[in-house]
Parts: sequence; C-alpha cells; structure tokens
Amino acid sequence: MRLLGLFKITLQFVMLPLVAAEKAPNVVLIYADDLGYGDLSCYGATKVQTPNIDKLANEGRRFTDAHSPSAVCTPSRYGLLTGEYPFRKDLWGPCGHEQSLLIDTEKLTLSQLFKDKGYATAVVGKWHLGFGEGKTDWNKPLRPGPLELGFDYYFGVPKVNSGFPYVYVENDRVVGWEASDPLVFGQKPYSITTTYSKEAGQKTENKFSGGKKAHALYDDERTGTLLVEKSVKWISENKEKPFFLYMPTTNIHHPFTPAPRFKGTSQCGPYGDFIHELDWMVGEVVKSLEENGLIDNTLIIFTSDNGGMMNEPAQYAFTQGHEINGDLLGFKFGVWEGGHRVPFIAKWPGKIAPGTQSDQLLCGVDMLATFAAITGQTIEKEQLADSINLLPALIGDPEKALREELVLSPNRSTHLAIRKGEWLYIGAKGSGGFNKGPGHHAAGGPSCVKFVGDVNSDIVNGKIKKGAPPAQLYNLSSDRSQTTNLYDEHPEVVKTMKGLLKSYKSITKK
Repeated sequence: MRLLGLFKITLQFVMLPLVAAEKAPNVVLIYADDLGYGDLSCYGATKVQTPNIDKLANEGRRFTDAHSPSAVCTPSRYGLLTGEYPFRKDLWGPCGHEQSLLIDTEKLTLSQLFKDKGYATAVVGKWHLGFGEGKTDWNKPLRPGPLELGFDYYFGVPKVNSGFPYVYVENDRVVGWEASDPLVFGQKPYSITTTYSKEAGQKTENKFSGGKKAHALYDDERTGTLLVEKSVKWISENKEKPFFLYMPTTNIHHPFTPAPRFKGTSQCGPYGDFIHELDWMVGEVVKSLEENGLIDNTLIIFTSDNGGMMNEPAQYAFTQGHEINGDLLGFKFGVWEGGHRVPFIAKWPGKIAPGTQSDQLLCGVDMLATFAAITGQTIEKEQLADSINLLPALIGDPEKALREELVLSPNRSTHLAIRKGEWLYIGAKGSGGFNKGPGHHAAGGPSCVKFVGDVNSDIVNGKIKKGAPPAQLYNLSSDRSQTTNLYDEHPEVVKTMKGLLKSYKSITKK
C-alpha cells in the first residue's frame, strides 16, 4: 500500500484546510537542465534577460538556499521524483542509452502521488532515467518507463539532446520507428560530429546505420519549440480535471542549439541565447494556463536539476561578464555550492505572497512530501524516504528552519557532504567533480577555480596545495562563496558533522 487510508488532519499538515475545501490545484513543475544559480536576471545576471521567469518571481516567491538532489542529472531526477536521496540507490553519474529503468515501479513517485488523487499526469521533456528491464531495446515498447511510474502521457528525449539515441519518444515508442528500418547501435556507419563556435553555437550531426526516419524527425534546434507545443496541447486537453505537468527541459544542456530566432539575442553568446529560449518556453506555458483560465488555481514551480557546468560556451559567456553560478564556488558534478545550489521559484496566486523571498533550506527531494500535503495525502514512512513537507515555507514564513539537515551528492561517492544549519562538511579534498579544465563537457574540479578566478584556501593555481586539510568545513552564513576551509579551526564541529554524515551512510538502501 502506498497511502495510509483516509486523509487525517494533523498538526504536521496545518496548512491542508487551505486546499481541502477548494478545487484541487493544478501543479506545473518546470525542471531546467544545467541552469546555474547566476543564469537568471532575477538572480543577478546582467548579460541575459529572463522577463518571463522574472515575472514568476515577482508574482511569487524566490528561494535563495534551494538545492538539487544531486550535482548530476540522472541522480537529481531520481531524487526529485522519488523523494529519496540518490546516494541511497548508489546513483552518482548520468545513465547511458541502454540503461534499464532506474526507479522501482512499486516506489511512490510524484506522478503516482497525483494519479492516486485523480489527477491527469504528464512528463514532457528529458527523461534520462532509463527504460525497460535489462539492456534497453529501442525497437520494442519502452516498458517499464514513465507510464509505469504514474504518468498518463510522455513525450520527449530519452536522455538529452546531446546524447543517444537522437530520437523523440512518445509514451512507449520511438517516434517514426519503422519495423523495416530498426535502430541499430555500435555498427558502422554510425557517427557523431559536434561543432562549436561563439557565433553559430553548437550543432550535432549524426549518421546512423538504422532508424533513418526516426532520426530524420529529430532536430536539436526544434526541440525546445516542440516541447512547448506538446505541453500546451496537453494542458488544453486536460483542463477539465486537476493535472500535474512535469516539464524537464533540454535547455540549457549542451549542445547549445536554440531555435534560429533566439541566436544572437543575448550578450554572452550561444549560452545566453539558449537561456533566452528557455525563458520563452516558460512564458508560453504560463500563457497557456492563462488562456485556459487555469492560472489562478495553478502552482508553478521552476528550478534546475543541478548547477551550471563549465564548457566552451560557458567559458565564452564568462569572458563576456556572465557568471553562470553567480558568486558560488564550483560547477555541475562537484559538491561545492555551484554544483547544486539552484534557482527555485514558486508562484501560486492567492496562496504565495507575490514578490517575496525565502532563505529556507530546501531540496528537490522535498517535493514529494510537499505535494502530498497540498493534495491532502499521508504517506508511509518508507515511501516518504528523505522528503520534508515545505508547504509552510511556500505559503508562509516559518520562524524556524523546516529542514535542519541536507545530504549533498556529487559525481563521486568519496565526496558525499552534509549540511546542518550554517555548516557544510565535505569528507574529502576538492569538489569531487571533473578534474580537468573547460572542454566540450565540463570542469568541476580544482582546475576550474583557476579558470574562473574564484578563491579557495585549499587551491593554488588550479591544484590542491600541499598540506591542505583532509576534508572541508565551511560556514555558509558568512562565506557562501566557500573561500576559506575552516576544517583546522573548528575540530569539534568537524567531529560532529563527520559523525552525522556517517549516520546517513550507515542507513544507505540499495
């Protein structure tokens, strides 16, 4: 059993009467890809303009201490949908194109939570959580998949627009698949060529030994517009009942391939242009809600799956004065703040006070408990996992922190970290991210500190200096940029935090 019978009003869910006697609210969750803390004008960016997302913040609440479940895409999506820290599943890196479904179909997900309450549910965008059992066979129905996890409808890209297999999937089939021309991998003349220039952005050219029609339908520069069209159509078709739309965009993951009309519109090259397309996408979804008379009864949440990553377009943007993660240290893949502190904006007319800001600590895993509270459902402790109800922080101003502790996951298990109040403890040296300079994919290790000009007391010329402490301790209330490792100055705090992190590791579930 996923749910504990009838809804019970308890002190834990004091906000439930707000929704219990009213029409069930729609929920739209927009999950951007690789969008950094400094990538929006409402979070301080000056070289890009994000008027539609800024409007959400002006009409809702902007959070300053929100974190993705991981600094990496696949684990972060797992944590968002299940409410469980991805390290408990031993998830650290992105999944490949033949990965089986990573979420147990018996596990409660956001989609199943809403479906159990009578909601229509859809996911439109990047999935990146695998399909099927065993090695994925792209020539057969892709089950189990999103439809077995509580989604009524799925359309999008299986991995991301920079990865295999360069096709769209609708529900459980590859769009355009033909039995006479099946998809084949690992055989010539299969090839991928990606080119980049600051003027033209990135473009990926693909040649395959099979699935020509399916691959011909795929277009990087068309993907953002297509996801909007599918989302808007689905909203219109399901407006008569409450719905949950999960929209994990491919923007702004590389390759940076916005539609032609967005090219050259920002002051920081293709990186900023891709952000402009993302902002347009958000605006179109909001417009659809308004045109269908749904905006006043819809909770919209906008956030990102991890921090921004340092690659060639981001490097160029940096030279133009755009800091993708703002004043935060590090990037995607690493456990420093730049890897997982992300924008988080919530708008809910009549419930969330407009133009407000919150410093509450929160994480993507908290959406499960929060949505359960909104829909009046009580969840078994095992299914609740690591999720905490943050509804009071959405619609009110709690005097105390609702979340006291937070486990933070990078690309490496050695760098699992723990946050408690103002303190952040990392059980190893460095970020645990990629230890190389800017390239096609990313940089997140010590070398990135040298590149972007950030300061960290353990790093000299892009390398961990000799004699650096064996682990790291930062006071984020006074040093959010993590300039100074306080490991040697506060041994008692280190002892406490190390023990706390160990206690989480000891209850890891596989």
